[in-house]
Amino acid sequence: MTVSVARKIAFEILRRVEAEGAYASDLLHAELSAEVRAEDAGLATELVLGVLRWRRLLDFLLEHALKKPVARLDLPVALALRMGLYQLRFLERVPARAAVNESVELVKRARKTSAATLVNAVLRRAAGEAAASAEEFLPADIAGAERLGIVHSHPTWMVERWLERFGEERTIGLLEADNRAPRLSCALRDLARRDEIFESLRGAGLRIEAGQILQAAFAVSGRSLTRTAAFREGAISIQDEASQVVPLLLGVRAGDRVLDMCAAPGGKTPALVRAAGAGGMVVAADRHAHRLVAMREQLKRLRLLSVRLVELDAAGRLPFGVFFDRILVDAPCSGTGTVGRHPEIRWRLRPQQLAEFHSLQSALLKSALERLAPGGRLVYSTCSLEAEENERVVEDALGDVRGVRRVDVGEITEALKGKLVAGMDACGLFDSSGYFRTLPGLQDADGFFAAILEMEPKN
Repeated sequence: MTVSVARKIAFEILRRVEAEGAYASDLLHAELSAEVRAEDAGLATELVLGVLRWRRLLDFLLEHALKKPVARLDLPVALALRMGLYQLRFLERVPARAAVNESVELVKRARKTSAATLVNAVLRRAAGEAAASAEEFLPADIAGAERLGIVHSHPTWMVERWLERFGEERTIGLLEADNRAPRLSCALRDLARRDEIFESLRGAGLRIEAGQILQAAFAVSGRSLTRTAAFREGAISIQDEASQVVPLLLGVRAGDRVLDMCAAPGGKTPALVRAAGAGGMVVAADRHAHRLVAMREQLKRLRLLSVRLVELDAAGRLPFGVFFDRILVDAPCSGTGTVGRHPEIRWRLRPQQLAEFHSLQSALLKSALERLAPGGRLVYSTCSLEAEENERVVEDALGDVRGVRRVDVGEITEALKGKLVAGMDACGLFDSSGYFRTLPGLQDADGFFAAILEMEPKN
């Protein structure tokens, strides 16, 4: 029996995610070229992201049959079992026979023929139990966070943190959102061309949904966006809607000197360049040269060639002889606000890493504040939900750097006037402490945090 193209691609991507620490989204983008049929690309994507999202639940159910940890299996065997069980439990359109037989063939292709009988037996038993709720297999005395962690397939330590921070209702909403395929959100370069661009995208077979926060945002589904003329010509970009809000919080004015300090991959830079205009100056910095190379290609597609790209480690003293009117510090972070988009994060992140991120983020923010002009504004942002990476970083900086204040929400919302969808209350995007926040489950967007700071003007 042969193995379908989609399952071959999915199996190899999952192997590389586990064995090499690669990111599934990058590998899917690289593997699903124009030569791969749309049906195969769709199934491969579903298998990769589905198996990664539901890995803990899949392993729990497999161990019920195996009577030993999945971690003790050879990786190809574990992957074949996870893929097979995912299809049996979550993909009604896939016949059980195909899910079982092709999983057995994947093991054989990986030269683990001795495990073929095991895979066949476990998955055939699982096929008979596929209609049973996972709750039926849980011990009666299991702790609440552990139960939620298994049923919703998240690490228990992460669930415990979120229960303490958000409460049970919001945490369950967040867990459920993490396990849904996120919207493919996009940004319009020119709002005046919206009708024209939407018409061309519909003509290319895409379905369009309006943005939920910004007028210039929209979501697409149905076909590959990157193969459209609008994308190739730079009229649109792929960017989460909450991410699109962050650069707007800076309130960049025409002629401003702007520093995008952790710029790559460059999603937020275009909004800064357009706001600063021909008379402004935008410096985009990143510590990784290869990411700046990729960023330059994106800026070329968008026809934004005036950006000055600089390779530097921004955690130390910045090598600039000028002060900047506006600075964006979109700091490297744990990414817990993007677990729905990058499901492997939940299995790689360890609690102790949050302290390491905090140290780096604090250094970045303090370094940036040293180059902020009097009266200038700085936005510190992350795609993390964790306090160590967000408000505690800001609190540390405010305690160590003199002359810096938090900007009031009323001042910030001025920068958003005319940009939000009708009926959207800008104040609803900020919490009671005045921080910008989005949360999967509450908004159909990634989880973002931002603090807006201002340097006192000279007397």
